[in-house]
Amino acid sequence: MLLLHCLLLLLLLPLGSRPQKFPTRDEELFQMQIRDKAFFHDSSVIPDGAEISSYLFRDTPKRYFFVVEEDNTPLAVTVTPCDAPLEWKLSVQELPEEASGEGSGDPEPLEQQKQQITSEEGTELFSYKGNDVEYFVSSSSPSGLYQLDLLSTEKDTHFKVYATTTPESDQPYPELPYDPRIDVTSLGRTTVTLAWKPSPTASLLKQPIQYCIVINKEHNFKSLCAVEAKLSSDDAFMMAPKPGLDFSPFDFAHFGFPVDNNSGKERGFLKSSKFGRQTPSKPRVDLHKICIGNKNIFTVSDLKPDTQYYFDMFAVNTNTNMSTAYVGTFARTKEEAKQKTVELKDGKVTDVFIKRKGAKFLRFAPVSSHQKVTFSIHSCLDAVQIQVRRDGKLLLSQSVEGVRQFQLRGKAKAKYLIRLKGSKKGASMLKILATTRPNKQSFPSLPEDTRIKAFDKLRTCSSVTVAWLGTQERNKFCIYKREVDDSYNEEQKKREQNQCLGPDTRKKSEKVLCKYFHSQNIQKAVTTETIRGLQPGKSYLLDVYVIGHGGHSVKYQSKLVKTRKFC
Repeated sequence: MLLLHCLLLLLLLPLGSRPQKFPTRDEELFQMQIRDKAFFHDSSVIPDGAEISSYLFRDTPKRYFFVVEEDNTPLAVTVTPCDAPLEWKLSVQELPEEASGEGSGDPEPLEQQKQQITSEEGTELFSYKGNDVEYFVSSSSPSGLYQLDLLSTEKDTHFKVYATTTPESDQPYPELPYDPRIDVTSLGRTTVTLAWKPSPTASLLKQPIQYCIVINKEHNFKSLCAVEAKLSSDDAFMMAPKPGLDFSPFDFAHFGFPVDNNSGKERGFLKSSKFGRQTPSKPRVDLHKICIGNKNIFTVSDLKPDTQYYFDMFAVNTNTNMSTAYVGTFARTKEEAKQKTVELKDGKVTDVFIKRKGAKFLRFAPVSSHQKVTFSIHSCLDAVQIQVRRDGKLLLSQSVEGVRQFQLRGKAKAKYLIRLKGSKKGASMLKILATTRPNKQSFPSLPEDTRIKAFDKLRTCSSVTVAWLGTQERNKFCIYKREVDDSYNEEQKKREQNQCLGPDTRKKSEKVLCKYFHSQNIQKAVTTETIRGLQPGKSYLLDVYVIGHGGHSVKYQSKLVKTRKFC
């Protein structure tokens, strides 16, 4: 009972019996607190000279306070809405006489001042409704208790507030140039080049500034805070605790708030928290943020043709992590160049060249009625994508490497549109044959494995023995050799892997022999050959060509071999 009585006495002691001064930037304690900004997240006090992040539940107003102790004090207040419009109002009330600093020599605590005068209506200084970053700036403000009231009527949201009584010396936000627009200097089908004037904070004040570009297809953003909120989940606030529940200010990432570190990376929200609930995963929004250092020209690549994009630029002070938005812009990429459609003739091989990442369209319109149509593709280099549509209906979509054959059901008077898409690695070359005659095969059949195997134990100073697979179809095989330097490597070999180059491109001196080979038993369709007359300790590149009935050849994968130096 005595202990309880003592506790009550302590709670009922006048707050003013031990007056404390409202924290200012001159106090050592405040300096410690301002370094840990999470200290202010769940406080109704706005510190002088620091940006705070906080949240609002929909239709639940929130009020913040700060004290200006002397008349004619400069004052600047900045409110940054993140992912929803805000209604906010700044007002001031006179400090009570006993709080003026006379008598004890110290002002009363802020909490006591709030209790004494917040029931009175203050003088409204400024109000705003919207989602712009808005400022209140005064070069001469009266002393008093200032109140900042905020409300979100659309949804749960978060925001940032910055207040200072020394706006001239602080300048935490990067300054915009006299022309803050982003210029589109070049426009392509998949690229847009942007340029902008540098921030005076970097060029004149020599403060560390980096620029971050934001690209999306929906709209421009007015603050980096809004971008980071969008990069988080729109439904992140569903997981927030109800007002009044006890929670730690260090759990703010749980609400979708951006974390100050790793500012250059895209933000997500935490998938779990101490509340024991799981945040549902959502697909990432089509929004990209790229921080590029202090350059003031940048080319955005890998865009889609004939698509409108919105571009925003933010100057970020890397010392304060505070940002200012340039005036955003938008641009539509150019349309893809209209492709000429190549007509395919029944039973005739057509050579096709495709630029890197490009596409080609071909058309096949059989003259006679047909039950089946066969498409034979020989990709000379990397894999290509093929799509076949019959009268607009998609029949085939495949990746083709080497030689492939597709047989599709025919239809009277049908027209076939073939779309070939090249490789991302480089230009593509291929041969294509379309026919309604099932026995018309220009390309030779190939085994699944087109490697050449060399037998190391049978290697001598003047010969090597190799083997390769065949098929059940009788074909002609020709083997060629070429001496190469010891420095010849796999990368050089890969560059020479054009399977469409036939024996007619080789020197006669490189030819070893040609022979016919097949086996009805596919398991035994293997042939070997010993290549003689080689020099000791030399490297050779071996190629095997299989030649079909129509005269078209396909090259197996090249094999690099080396004779023994000493025997």
